Amino acid sequence: MARTRFAPDHGLTRRMGLTMFLIGLLYVVFVGVLIAAFGKAWPLILVLAGGLFFVQFWFSDRIAAYSMGAREVTPEQAPELHGAVDRLCALADMPKPKVAIADTDVPNAFATGRSQKKSMVCATTGLLRRLERDELEGVLAHELSHVAHRDVAVMTVAAFLGVLAGLITRIALWSGLTRGGRNNNNVLFLLIPLVSAVVYVISFLLTRLLSRYRELSADRTGALLTGRPSALASALTKVSGQMARIPTRDLRQAEPFNAFYFAPALSGDGLSRLFSSHPTLEQRLDRLGRLSQELGRP
Repeated sequence: MARTRFAPDHGLTRRMGLTMFLIGLLYVVFVGVLIAAFGKAWPLILVLAGGLFFVQFWFSDRIAAYSMGAREVTPEQAPELHGAVDRLCALADMPKPKVAIADTDVPNAFATGRSQKKSMVCATTGLLRRLERDELEGVLAHELSHVAHRDVAVMTVAAFLGVLAGLITRIALWSGLTRGGRNNNNVLFLLIPLVSAVVYVISFLLTRLLSRYRELSADRTGALLTGRPSALASALTKVSGQMARIPTRDLRQAEPFNAFYFAPALSGDGLSRLFSSHPTLEQRLDRLGRLSQELGRP
């Protein structure tokens, strides 16, 4: 983590390191299976895997920002938003990220970027319209915490293997069909989809576990920076309550990006909560309530 005034979270650092180690191990096993299956075509496999990784790591922030409708704004276009980010960056002693707005009524915010210098913080028009100044600063402090801890970059890399596994599976199946399924490769071509499915499931679970912890970490460190856990709790309550008033179609469009958002666009019940990218609202409010007591704040 780069030096800032955000409180360090050694638990998050350990979890990010363990996640990256396990993801890397999965990656090696997966590429090994592909090389065994494709034999002499192994250089192509390495080039494809390396190329996709390069694109994912270096351009994922731009792809994510574009996909979520973020447009960079100047201080003249969004003086209140820029003013809040300026105050928080000065308080945290960190470089100011790019500031963007997404034109959607879904009240949310997110951060992207592989480093502090390449980062962007985005708020939706729905969020800006609904939150008071101290609530907005609480949400932005939460997002800047993700940037300071660099967990956005880790989540991007961690999610890459699942994407690659799905893509390679489709390529392998198509290749197997066009070859007519040679006998000596039949077993391996049947094994590739199975290994890909296992890799996808494990990487999905690892990223979900990390994602839930990093949200709690960002809540805590963001609230410590502003010194107002109650403002962040108020923003969480307001955003979660307003989600029910947003058309389901709009929430479905936002749902694929839940892992990046301040609050999930859709949060399921029962079993689906086990695979949620965020802790429950009750868990987050409980942690913030206890933090308020520690700080002696109402």
